[in-house]
Amino acid sequence: MVVALCGGTVLGGPAGADPPGPVGQEPPPPPLPVIVPTASDWQPMFPFPYDQTREFVTDADINAQREMCQWYNAQYEELMRQIDRFNIKLISRNGNWNIDDIPAHADAVVANIDQSVAFLAPRTQALTQRRDYVGDNYFPLYQGESFFLMWQHLSNVGNGLRARQPAWFSGPSLRRVQYWGSRINRSHVCR
Repeated sequence: MVVALCGGTVLGGPAGADPPGPVGQEPPPPPLPVIVPTASDWQPMFPFPYDQTREFVTDADINAQREMCQWYNAQYEELMRQIDRFNIKLISRNGNWNIDDIPAHADAVVANIDQSVAFLAPRTQALTQRRDYVGDNYFPLYQGESFFLMWQHLSNVGNGLRARQPAWFSGPSLRRVQYWGSRINRSHVCR
């Protein structure tokens, strides 16, 4: 019986979701291509309660989100994969930033984060923010807040990696990037 179970495991082969190879043997990721926004027929969504704030949404808001969606669709998942693979590599080296190719891998990931943050910064900062009747800030554009906060936390992740902080230091910001990215994905705003 034990032989049959072991044989089944060996014959089954690796699962399709396994990483491409041992983390320690991966070269640093290549640079992400520069995103050049293009015209498209993308339109914002106005589900309730955003249908009530539609009058405050500007053309600049719409253009900013259109371009951020182009970045999101093209690079968000790959960037998250690169950050996760680097963190696994760093953790597998007991957090030692001076072992093997950790510095080169970190520099490559940071360069890709910096490029993404630089692309997102002027667009997130162009989003309209308003105050409600109790003085709280809100974004009239659906998922505007998600893009804004994803950009903020992605910047924090890059700063943590640049400063050679332990994985646990930038981990909370990375989880927030993933949270806001998941909200964007589930909203279908970048369809």
